Amino acid sequence: MSANAAQADQKPPIWFSRAASSVGHVRKINEDAYLDACECGLWVVADGMGGHSRGDRASQEIITQLQSFRPSGNHQSDIDNITERLSTANSFCRQQIDGQVMGSTVALLLAHAHNAHIIWAGDSRVYRYRTGELTQITDDHSLVGELHRLGELSEDEAENHPSANVITRAVGVNDHLDLQVREIDLQPGDRFLLCSDGLFKDVQRNEVKANLSLPSMEKALEKMMRLALRRGGTDNVTAIVVQLSTEYKQS
Repeated sequence: MSANAAQADQKPPIWFSRAASSVGHVRKINEDAYLDACECGLWVVADGMGGHSRGDRASQEIITQLQSFRPSGNHQSDIDNITERLSTANSFCRQQIDGQVMGSTVALLLAHAHNAHIIWAGDSRVYRYRTGELTQITDDHSLVGELHRLGELSEDEAENHPSANVITRAVGVNDHLDLQVREIDLQPGDRFLLCSDGLFKDVQRNEVKANLSLPSMEKALEKMMRLALRRGGTDNVTAIVVQLSTEYKQS
C-alpha cells in the first residue's frame, strides 16, 4: 500500500480538551484569553501586556481573530490563514497603542489529520506529555530564554531570573509580527498543556509532569490551576489540557 493510500485509510484523530482561566489573587483584570475550539483542532492561549485595559484588549483581539477559523484540509493553507489572522491582530494593536504598550503573547496548537503545528510568539508555553516524558515544545521568546539558549543561564537560573518577564516577541510590539512555527508528529495518547506564565512561574516542571500523568485530564487541569493559585496567584493563570485519543492509529 502506498503512503498516500495508508493516510487515506487512516481515521482522523479524536481530540478532547479542557480549559480554565483565573484572574488570580492580585490583579484586578484578567489580561489572559483563550480559545478551546476542539471541533476545529485549534487551541490558543494569549497573555496580554500593557495594563489599564490594554493587555486584555490585545489578548482578546487575538481570540476574536481566531475564533472564526475553520480548517480547510490543507496544512499550509491553514497555517497561512492562522498567521494572517494573527497579523491582523498585530495591526489592530499597533493602531491602538497611542504611545503606550498594547500587546500579547500567543501560543497555539493547530491539529491536522496526521500531525500538528505549534505557532507562538512570547513566553506562553506548549508542553507535550508522552509515555512518561514531559517536553517543552515552545522556546520562550524572552531575554532570559535567549540567555538560556546561549548557555549563559541554566534551566533553573532561567526559571527564577528577575528579568524573566522581559519579552522579545509578541503580538503588537512591532509593526512586523515575528512568529515561530514548529511541526510535530502525533502519537496515540499524546497530552498537551498550553499555559500562560502565571501557571509555570508557580508550578514546577516536575509538578506539571506529575499532574499531566494523571488519568483524568480534568483532574490534571484542576490540580495545576489550584497549585498556581495557592502559591500566590500574583498573575493571571490560564491553561488548556488537550488529549489525543489512545485509539488514534498511525499510518
